[in-house]
Amino acid sequence: MTKTRSRSVADYIAAQPKTSQRALRTVRSVIRKALPDAEEVISYGIPAYRVHGYIALFFAGWREHYSIYPVNARLVASLKPSPGSYEVNDKGTIKFPLSEPVPEKLIAAIAKMKGAEAATRRAAASARRGMK
Repeated sequence: MTKTRSRSVADYIAAQPKTSQRALRTVRSVIRKALPDAEEVISYGIPAYRVHGYIALFFAGWREHYSIYPVNARLVASLKPSPGSYEVNDKGTIKFPLSEPVPEKLIAAIAKMKGAEAATRRAAASARRGMK
């Protein structure tokens, strides 16, 4: 991942190695389709998608993989994905190798689930404010 500060997601992708740009453009497209009302922002120096006032999902490119955050093994297991070449760690990261096709259906399902979580958080926060 390059260390330059990007102003937009397009700038971020353009600053990545050519070998990862295609996969990152696909990931961006999949997330945008899955979360059409999300605001696309740069947060912590990487692309992020804000839904209902909360960051639902981040992605980042690396030398040999790209990652999506925050995603845990329980969330991935709940989606019952077909076996694939990805790694889920205990820090909330799912890594996909650049050498494999982008698992568009899995990424879309993750994005939709994270968007629904953001909506739930927003509703809960609104309910708490209404009780005060």
